[in-house]
Amino acid sequence: MEVKVHLRKLRISPRKVRLVANVVRGLEIAPAELQLQYSSKQAAKPVLKLLRSAAANAEHNYKLNRDDLFIKSIEVNDGRTLRRWKPRAMGRATIIRKRSSHITLVLDVKDSAKQAAQVKSAAKKIDKKTTVKADDKKTAVKKVEGKKVEKKAPAKKTTAKKREKTEEKKSVAKKEVKKSDSKKD
Repeated sequence: MEVKVHLRKLRISPRKVRLVANVVRGLEIAPAELQLQYSSKQAAKPVLKLLRSAAANAEHNYKLNRDDLFIKSIEVNDGRTLRRWKPRAMGRATIIRKRSSHITLVLDVKDSAKQAAQVKSAAKKIDKKTTVKADDKKTAVKKVEGKKVEKKAPAKKTTAKKREKTEEKKSVAKKEVKKSDSKKD
C-alpha cells in the first residue's frame, strides 16, 4: 500500500531541497526522521514535516504500522519562479530568480510486511472458497466459487521431454558421423 503526499510551492530552491531528499531516500521512517531532525540544512524542516504527515496519514487512513513503512521515493520538482530585478551599474538591471519547489513523497510497506499480509489474505480465501482436484498428472482443475480454472503442468516435465529429444538427435547425429567416417576409409 503506497501513501503519497505532496508539498507545493515551497519557497526554497529545488537544488537545495534535493540535497536533503537524497539523504533520506530509501530509509525507514525512524532513521529518516533522525537524519532530518539533526540536519543543518534549511530544507530539512519542511521535508521532516511532510514525512511526519505522510506517516500519520498512513497510520490513520490506511491502518498501517509505522515501523513497517519506508520512503519508496521522494521527488523534488521545480515550482514557480518569481522574477525580481536588481539595479546595476550604468543603468542596467539584472534578474534575480526566487525559485520554489514541489515535493512528492511516497511511503510504502516493507516486503516482509507485504508478504505477511498476502499470506493472511490468501489463507482466508483458501479456507472459505477453494477446493483443488487433480484430474491427471498434466493438469489440475481449481474450482473457485463455481468457476473452473485450469493450471498448466510444471515446466520441469516439459524440459525433461525436450532433453530426451535432444539426446536422441545427438545420438542419431553421432551414428551418421561414424558411418561417414567408415565410408571415407
